[in-house]
Amino acid sequence: MEIPLSGDTLPTPLFETLRRDFRTTELGSSKAQEAAGMAARDDTPQPAKKAQAGDDPPKGDFPLQKKSPKLCGSNYPLSIAFIVVNEFCERFSYYGMRAVLTLYFLSFFHWDENLSTAVYHAFSALCYFTPVIGAIMADSWLGKYKTIIYLSIVYVVGHLIKSVGAIPSLGNQAVHVVLSMVGLFLIALGTGGIKPCVSAFGGDQFEEEHTSERSKFFSIFYLSINAGSLISTFVTPVLRGDVKCFGEDCYALAFGVPAALMVLALVVFIAGSGLYRKTPPQGNVLLEVCKCIGFAIKNRLKNRSREIPKRDHWLDWASEKYSKQLIGEVKMVTRVLFLFIPLPMFWALFDQQGSRWTLQATKMNADFGIYVLQPDQMQFLNPLLILVFIPIFDLGLYPLINMCKLNFTPIRKMATGMILAGLAFGLAAVIEVKINETDMPRLVPKESLIRVLNLAKNPVQVTIQDKDLFQQPVESFQNPAEYSKLILNGEQQSLHFTLQHQGLTLAFNYTVKEKSVYSLIVFEAEGSLSSRLITDLEAKPENGLAAVRFINGLSQDVNLTIDSKRFIAVQKNYSASEYSLLERDIYNNGKCITETGEFPLELGLLDFGASYTVVITNISGGAVEMWKSEDIKANNVHMAWQLPQYLLISAGEVMFSITGLAFSYSQSPASMKSVLQAGWLLTVAVGNTFVLIVAEAAPMAQWAEFVLFTVLLFAVCIIFSIMGYFYVSVDPEDLEEKEEKRETSSRGNMIGLVTQKTKL
Repeated sequence: MEIPLSGDTLPTPLFETLRRDFRTTELGSSKAQEAAGMAARDDTPQPAKKAQAGDDPPKGDFPLQKKSPKLCGSNYPLSIAFIVVNEFCERFSYYGMRAVLTLYFLSFFHWDENLSTAVYHAFSALCYFTPVIGAIMADSWLGKYKTIIYLSIVYVVGHLIKSVGAIPSLGNQAVHVVLSMVGLFLIALGTGGIKPCVSAFGGDQFEEEHTSERSKFFSIFYLSINAGSLISTFVTPVLRGDVKCFGEDCYALAFGVPAALMVLALVVFIAGSGLYRKTPPQGNVLLEVCKCIGFAIKNRLKNRSREIPKRDHWLDWASEKYSKQLIGEVKMVTRVLFLFIPLPMFWALFDQQGSRWTLQATKMNADFGIYVLQPDQMQFLNPLLILVFIPIFDLGLYPLINMCKLNFTPIRKMATGMILAGLAFGLAAVIEVKINETDMPRLVPKESLIRVLNLAKNPVQVTIQDKDLFQQPVESFQNPAEYSKLILNGEQQSLHFTLQHQGLTLAFNYTVKEKSVYSLIVFEAEGSLSSRLITDLEAKPENGLAAVRFINGLSQDVNLTIDSKRFIAVQKNYSASEYSLLERDIYNNGKCITETGEFPLELGLLDFGASYTVVITNISGGAVEMWKSEDIKANNVHMAWQLPQYLLISAGEVMFSITGLAFSYSQSPASMKSVLQAGWLLTVAVGNTFVLIVAEAAPMAQWAEFVLFTVLLFAVCIIFSIMGYFYVSVDPEDLEEKEEKRETSSRGNMIGLVTQKTKL
């Protein structure tokens, strides 16, 4: 697959652009980044003088390079088949587990939305910090092959612990939380650690003259990543929601299947061991860059005297220890890394698809007619749209822009991607406002809500002492209006209720607590009027479930069967049951069992996010007569309204991520591309960390948070555009020549520094 790039110095296909590198990359979306090597490493053959930077010699026993058997007589090594299958299974494992993670925190641990979001993004951030560890292990110690093996074992153990922690019968919630957090930490270490190694190890399998085949391999490698992501984000939510185990959503299965895929990935990778070409570690360039920068800063601080000659660049203060070549290359890299400073804000928005956008989907109508979509399944749109948009942008949009003679530079493409992501969150904020229209009002201290259900045969006038509510009589079995707000004089208050019915006046006293929701049931009992105050739900049922309770208006107890697994006993004389949470469905196969017999119970549709009260009034003609009231309105905003925001943010990802990483590659020398890879990954980690901070430190209404991120990204886009305006694109080879000339002319200052330091 060819991925569009930008800039006059770059040809259109990404693989052609980077073909000169030993490790060709096909960068782009968050999935495409893994195919690029994803870490602080570089496998480009380096000149011998690189050893001057202080690389350690290779350690351990590494076999002589051998030629791997070929696939069907082609130039493709047979070993790459094992690597591609391994990558597909590993990406299925990771994205499948992550797809259901937010709802796992929300439903299984019963954490609130902010805490669930914070932990989700803490895990995501860790997954993008740990590649640096894996790169250092592979380049400086174990080599790529052993690093993949050892960290894959850690990965598998993390998955198994995570799956066991999702078994409800195993211990209490504290045990589940500990097991899950340990499992997630090991998964983050495993997936991040092998991220920089697998694609680079695949590139190692090709001989030097087979650059074209290597490029096509990375195309297949990229497709395996997106295929694993696409399939897993669609399948694992089905395993969670449509399969029931232990009487609830089967998170153990939803985590167990990805664990099995990771075991398969490890087995497949080990199975190809005899076919691989294994290169020894050659030292990690990222460590050398960090040491060079640290030494330059330290040396500059030690030599602050005005008597010491100034140098043209602050990195020149590292020349006493490091080679001119390394210093010159670090200068080129720092120019690009400076442009990376605003980039984390894009990832802060982008990675909320698995957290805030998934939580938003739980409050929407997911019925698409022929299929009911799980809220966490919407995430599959991103990898699907990426696969669709890449050829559209590459073969359609970018050539059209070039035909119009528009100077659509890489910086402008990235800024456009930011704008599209900001617009996506603006749409998410609008949708959130519409969703909130069916929510229960947020109660503050000394507030409660109340309504009246008149189950008597005639209208009833209800008055509450010192409260100006219920001006009109409530008709018999009248669909209740909106809840009325009660203002209390403390945390709880005893209220005096007066009922007027057919010229009779009756009085009742009830204690009402703050931040509670009530229904006053008025009914006839033994020829007189009576009432009961019952507690209602204070918020919508979570995860798109429906809630239903029953009031038994018969003079005998009843046992109700809603489906084959749910039994409810309700006592006589207008007793009320507890709420039962059910999947959205049509329930017409229930049963009502009384002393006189068994009768069919037809509840009809119990819709997404709605709450119902069902009053059993009579049994006549072999059927149950009942009255159904909707306490909380169903979700009336369809999940399809999320499609525009997914379209925008996916298009923004193609323009931002693919262009940005390819552009940064074009602006750095071959030996430093791994450093930019590490810097790019760290922007993703920092972006997720920012979401974590906002979710925990500054909780606010969800629509307001969406607006906040939109405004922040637009502001960052302006800053980035200004930085890009003053950025001058360079050819790294030309810059190296200029650096060598400048270093020669400044050699006198270096000698002067040595003299001055001797005096000091």
